[in-house]
Amino acid sequence: MTGSDKDPRVAELRAAVSRLRRELAAHPAEFPDRCIAEDELAALAAMTIDGTPEVPRLRRSLLLIAGAIGSVSALSRGLTEVRDAVELFGEPRRQGNEPR
Repeated sequence: MTGSDKDPRVAELRAAVSRLRRELAAHPAEFPDRCIAEDELAALAAMTIDGTPEVPRLRRSLLLIAGAIGSVSALSRGLTEVRDAVELFGEPRRQGNEPR
């Protein structure tokens, strides 16, 4: 049984990472940090195989991916989907004037 069979968050992350990896592979332009994005997406995909990933590692990978492809507008939707999937593993984002 894979991690996605036990935790729907893992399945969501796996699907989002897979979509972004396909989009990145199909994107024709080369950019300086493309290999960083590819490596970190591969790392995220590997983390979804064995169960619930470590949140600090997920966030680190997300930051590296965002830094590597954040300015490539064609990949922004896929990046947002990965970010949203990573956020499923942490505390919910604070909204507006909620008390801390």
